[in-house]
Parts: sequence; structure tokens; C-alpha cells
Amino acid sequence: MNMKESLRLDTPYVLDDHLGDHRLTRADLTDLEPQVRTILKEIASERKHGKHRFRDLPQLRLQVGEIKELVTDYRPSTDNMLVLGIGGSALGNIALQTALNSPVYNLLPDDRRRGPRLFVLDNVDPIACEAVFQYAGWDWSRTLVNVISKSGETAETSAQFLIVRDRLIKALGEKAARERIVVTTDAAQGTMRSIVQQEKYRSLTVPDGVGGRFSVLSPVGLFSAAMCGIDIEALLAGAASMDEPVSDTHPAENIAARIAMIHYLYEQRGKPMHVMMSYSQQLKDLADWYRQLYAESLGKIRPNDGKCVGPTPIKALGATDQHSQVQLYREGPNDKVFTFLQVDNFPNDPRIPRAFDGIEAMQYLGRSEKGTLGGLLNAEKTATELALLASQRPSLTVHFPRVNEHTVGQFLYLYEAVIPIMGKLYGIDPYDQPAVELGKRLTFHFMGRKGYEEPPKEIGKQP
Repeated sequence: MNMKESLRLDTPYVLDDHLGDHRLTRADLTDLEPQVRTILKEIASERKHGKHRFRDLPQLRLQVGEIKELVTDYRPSTDNMLVLGIGGSALGNIALQTALNSPVYNLLPDDRRRGPRLFVLDNVDPIACEAVFQYAGWDWSRTLVNVISKSGETAETSAQFLIVRDRLIKALGEKAARERIVVTTDAAQGTMRSIVQQEKYRSLTVPDGVGGRFSVLSPVGLFSAAMCGIDIEALLAGAASMDEPVSDTHPAENIAARIAMIHYLYEQRGKPMHVMMSYSQQLKDLADWYRQLYAESLGKIRPNDGKCVGPTPIKALGATDQHSQVQLYREGPNDKVFTFLQVDNFPNDPRIPRAFDGIEAMQYLGRSEKGTLGGLLNAEKTATELALLASQRPSLTVHFPRVNEHTVGQFLYLYEAVIPIMGKLYGIDPYDQPAVELGKRLTFHFMGRKGYEEPPKEIGKQP
């Protein structure tokens, strides 16, 4: 792996003496290493027996050929792409787009975009959805719809699909409407697969054994990325390059194990809040993706003792949230560990001009050797890091040498690899999400789905 093009983890402000009683010692980490070494060996063995299947996605490159064929067929005739999905069917798509295309990508003229405008409808808010439907409705013949649902049982995605399908049919007729829909779903079963077979929609597959929150490196996330000009081969290669570093069975050499150990030890010391603070607008939605990954994977009732365990992931954006959250972070409860995401090299970094001689509050910005927007942003990151240290708040930093497909692929794979290590430390299954099901069943009940006429027994009488 080319280290110059690889993510780097910095942890000095975990071990620093200024943290006082809130510092970890090397002995703390060393004491945990035997347990983590056993965990890493277990994971390696389990992979050989078909478990942790998300770890194989960069090497398997599932349906990359089919994705490229769809892009070839659809990109020339597509101005707008709608992704209908929620949770793991949406957050990865959004994160890739934000990180790897321009922040104003959808506003660019056709000859400056790498593909169609992308709208990921990850909610059923009627105002937001209708605004997108109206925009796409200017010319439905040049809109492509990607419906992502493994089962077809997700109420939000199904509702959006029914509306969009109806409008496509009314605008184009059934045959032409059918040609503007691509479905990503289970390979062989489920409601949506039955609809695909009935309607003869073109389709991609949600891989077996890969939960939605781990699916960004599968057709779930890769199709919209490829449609919008992102190099999915480089993305997968970046992810694959991280496999060896997170497979090392020596915890001190394994970057995923180090992240897991630090957070686990701090949780034992009363710091269950994990703040991921990106000092890059491009990376802000990776923090949103991380929130679901952590929350849905690790917030569980531990089966052996019935205890509720798990961290609370929080996203923040620098420098914006220096002006809205840092007061709390420094003087509120000392129950948080901070992870900064820092970009070391910005390809476009405007120089701050020198002006207003004699007015120091303006002049120093252009005079400084760091007098660019990127220099200012990273100076603010360092300032926040040290201010937190002064308040005995621990932090670590993930450095991106630059933001591109390779490093974003590495980041996604790294944080996915942290999850099974943390799951074994907590003694829980990181791949299920039983607490989500009650809300789904209640929604079916309130919306009048057959078979759900009575409220679930867990809530007793209907309110």
C-alpha cells in the first residue's frame, strides 16, 4: 500500500499528560491487546467460513460490469437521477456524492457535470419530495429512477416508488416508464424482486449477508456513483488496499483495532459519546454514514446480562460547529471522545488577499504563510484540538492526504472493519437491528396494512 496515498491515524491526544485522569496509558492499551488479538484471529477464521461478508466486497467487485453497462445505456439520456431509499440504501450514496463530486454539482451546467444531477430521497417529507418530483417532472423522459430496497417492505421507499412510477406512466406511458426504472434488490426473493420479474425492470442485486449499512461498496452505492462520474474501480481498489492493515492480528499494528480499543477503553471510563468532526465540507456526509454504522450496529441489549450497551455517535462539522458546539464540548460533561477528519492537501485552495493596511484584524490573514482557506481551516482544527486538550478532552485524527476515490474507499472499509471488533468487545451481534422492527410494525398498523390490524403486543392498547 502506498503510504503517501493512505489514511493516517494520529492519537497523541489520547496519551497526553495534559489529559490528567482522562488520559489512556500505554499500559491500558497493552492490557487490552491479548483480548483484541484473540478477537482479530476469530474474525479472520470466521471470514473463511463466510461471515463478515462486507469485507469481501472490494475484492468481489459485484456487478461492476453490469453497472458500467447500465451507465453506458443510461447516462446519455439522463439529466436527473432519483435514488429512492432510506438508511443504508441512501447514506452511502449521499456520502460518495458529497465527497467525490463538487459541493455545487447539481447546479453545474450539463457540460461541466460528470453525469446527471443526483437527488437521493431518503425521507418522505412531502414538501421535499414534491419539490424533487416537480423538478424531475419537467421532463420525465430524461429522469432515471433507482429504487433500492432489499425486500420491498420498507414503507418509505415503497411510497416514493408508487408515486414516481405513477407519474412516469402518466407522462410517458407504461412501456417507456418501465425503461426509466432500475431496481436494486434481493437476487431471488422478496416483494421488490417479484415486482422486477412482473414488470421486467432492469435490476441490480443487494448482496446476501450484507446489511444495508455495510452495502455502500456494493451495487447499492456504486450505481449512482458511477452514473455521476465517480471512478468506482478506484473506490474499490482503495477499499481493498485497507484490507491488509485491518487484518493484521497484532492490535498495535492494526488501525481498526486501535480505533476500537481507544473507544472501548474510554467508554469503560464514562465516555460513551463519540464525536466525529470533519474539517472538510466534502467529508461531512461520511460522518452521517458513520453515525448509522455505529448506532445501528453497536447499540444493543447484551444477551448474556441484559445490559444496554453501545456508543452514541455524533457528527459535527468544522469550522461551523466551533461556533455552535465547542462551548459544550469544552465545558459540558466530559463524556466524549473526538475524532477529527483532516484533509492535508486541498487541490483548490484560494489564497487570502492582503488588504486594508494598518487593520491587523484583516491584514494578518493574507500575510500568514498559511494564508489560504485550507490553511485557515486546518489551523482552526489544530486550535480546536488543543483547546479540547486544555479542557482534558481526548481526541484522535484521521488524516486524508487528499480526498479522492482511493482514500474515501479506505475510510469506508476502515470504519466498517472497526464494527465486528467493537461488537465482540461489547459481547453483542453487530449485524442485527431488532429494535428497528417495532417501529416498522407500528407504521404498518397505523397505515392499515392487512395482518397488522391490532397494535403490537409490546405497546399494549393503541394510544
